[in-house]
Amino acid sequence: MNKFSLFGIIIVQIALICYSISIITEQRKRLVSGIVLSFLTAGVVFDIIATTFMILGSSRGFFTLHGILGYSSLLGMFVDSVIILRFYRFNPRGTIVSRSIHLYSRLAYIWWIAAYITGALLVALRHV
Repeated sequence: MNKFSLFGIIIVQIALICYSISIITEQRKRLVSGIVLSFLTAGVVFDIIATTFMILGSSRGFFTLHGILGYSSLLGMFVDSVIILRFYRFNPRGTIVSRSIHLYSRLAYIWWIAAYITGALLVALRHV
């Protein structure tokens, strides 16, 4: 495995931790706090960095099935971060998150986890 791919794999683990803290906190409390926003934003930044390194380290090209799944899940989390940021900016602190935002965050996170698991399985199967 080349250094770019390895670095991307390490960074995506950090994105997983950040996304998990953010989404699980929002899902349990149904509130958007600075913690939720900070970890979600950090998750998106780390995810972009990891995706960039994985693309640089890939020998299979830019458009693969896993790549498209990964890009779409990154886009979903980016859109979620924009929605959460707008909610945070335009609502008083302590306002309960609407059902639609709450559901979108959950679905975007599940989609991202599916891409994450798919990537982990592909790496595991290549090195068996």
